[in-house]
Amino acid sequence: MTADDPTPRMHEDEVTVDDGTVRALLGDQFPHWADRRLRRMADSGTDNAIYRLGDDLGIRLPRIHWAEGQIDKECRWLPELAADLPTGVPVPVGRGHAGHGYPFPWLVYRWLEGTSLDRAVVDDWDGIAEGVAEFVLALEQHSPEGGPPPTRRGTPMAQYDEAVQWGIRQLGGVIDVDRARHVWQCALEAGDWTGAPVWIHADLLPGNILISRGRLSGIIDWSGAGVGDPACEAMVAWSLPPRARRLFRRTLGFDDATWARARAWVVEQTVFYIPYYAGSLPHAVDQARARLDEALRAD
Repeated sequence: MTADDPTPRMHEDEVTVDDGTVRALLGDQFPHWADRRLRRMADSGTDNAIYRLGDDLGIRLPRIHWAEGQIDKECRWLPELAADLPTGVPVPVGRGHAGHGYPFPWLVYRWLEGTSLDRAVVDDWDGIAEGVAEFVLALEQHSPEGGPPPTRRGTPMAQYDEAVQWGIRQLGGVIDVDRARHVWQCALEAGDWTGAPVWIHADLLPGNILISRGRLSGIIDWSGAGVGDPACEAMVAWSLPPRARRLFRRTLGFDDATWARARAWVVEQTVFYIPYYAGSLPHAVDQARARLDEALRAD
């Protein structure tokens, strides 16, 4: 995100979210918070507008229709999951509804301090790798009974073959197309997850991992979470230095087939992300390109 364009449009059909609308929504629906300081955050991700409300609360407002469903999911599951996790998550404390021209439900949640991993200064990469892996293992221990299916990653990969092959072709001349096809094919040949489905975050990338005082402090953006194949939880491994990546895998105990699917999820995520956000999120696109390049190297 560039300094002169702190809140760029991400999608052609996204809704406009401005300070006045948010103030009006608060005044109608949560008047006890309406006088708090309101600050829009530049790093709002791709699907939501993020505001800080006072010192201890945040507001997240979907800016595109496909993000609407995550509101009910997080209200239902995050309070329960939070009790079992070793790091903070953005637990909702209020659910807002449409109004003042804004069409979607929205959330007030407990603010988490920290800098996203893609922007943090990290001295102890091994500590970060262990912290994130321990978070993944703790999340897996939560009972999957009644949990929702993941939205995409964490489901069987073969159903995305045609789309991913198309995405790889679109980046011809930008990435090593032959290597990307090889990594993807290896995952398909590795087969589907044969273990019991477990809880997964499903978007465990540097922008969603918060660091404070050199340690893991929070995991945000649970829009893709559900019960499925844990391989996608290792996408972040290729944003780590090689030694920390190896420690991350050992801590998770991923076998070769699961690791192959993890690498392929990096391909799936980045071949669509890179061209779609090239004009609006150059920093994040650079990070995605670096992650993909690393995943395509032979281990």
